[in-house]
Amino acid sequence: MRLSLRQLQIFLAVAESGSTAAAASRVALSQSAASAALNELENALDTRLFDRIGKRLALNDNGRLLLPQAKQMLDAAATIEQQFAVEGVSSAGLHIGASTTIGTYLLPAILAAAASPREVASVPRVMIANTADIAAAVANFDVDMGLIEGPCHEPGLQVEPWLCDELIVVCSPDHPLAGGKSGAKVSLKALRDAGWLMREPGSGTREAVEHALMPHLHYRHAAGEFSNSEAIKHAAAEGLGIACLSRCVVDDLLAVGRLVEMRTTLPVLSRHFYLVHNKHKVLSVQLRYFLEFCRRWKG
Repeated sequence: MRLSLRQLQIFLAVAESGSTAAAASRVALSQSAASAALNELENALDTRLFDRIGKRLALNDNGRLLLPQAKQMLDAAATIEQQFAVEGVSSAGLHIGASTTIGTYLLPAILAAAASPREVASVPRVMIANTADIAAAVANFDVDMGLIEGPCHEPGLQVEPWLCDELIVVCSPDHPLAGGKSGAKVSLKALRDAGWLMREPGSGTREAVEHALMPHLHYRHAAGEFSNSEAIKHAAAEGLGIACLSRCVVDDLLAVGRLVEMRTTLPVLSRHFYLVHNKHKVLSVQLRYFLEFCRRWKG
């Protein structure tokens, strides 16, 4: 076999950094050694993988074709190393991606419950971002798995429905639509005319809320756009607008009376959370255990 994992590792480092000098520092080699390894790889494949633009190396179509395969092979090799690590020696642990609501409000409790004394040396790393970014990270083997709160549009992923999440509409107790003691339900027209606090495009929460509300409202007037749900709930508590969020996000402010759940003519709103991993991912014993633990999780 003319290819080596080391060559693929250097290829990936060059692809991500744009030069053999920067790649060499990533993989603890001299620049000449990194350049030689890249040349060996291109000679073995009998093709150029980069366009040389001055001192910069940019992936060409051949390089882009190799990139996902290289990531897959290096990820599989890393999984093998983790599986056969000497017991008691610290290992990298799982790299988990979670969309914002899950990563902030559910994942800490899941990780704490899943941990055991035998696994103390294995420290999980967590990436928290919106659903689109987490799905992309799973597709690129940047994380081992993802827990997301919106539909997944990345090809090549194994997507598994996980938990059912309740969505509710909330506002400040002083908001004109809060209702007070009247008990009257807020009409669809009033909801259409209200100012809504929304997540950013690419957010699973935003997509799920749009999917749940649009068949009934057809349109929402934006009063503000935020990159996380924590900011939205506090903005709603200050009276900036109304919001549709997971109950788990707003439970604390509901309990102290800074937010109220609006009584509306909308039906019960809900969405699914999902577990995702790359279809080509080699599932380590550790990853299989965590996936199964998440499947059994009841909160």
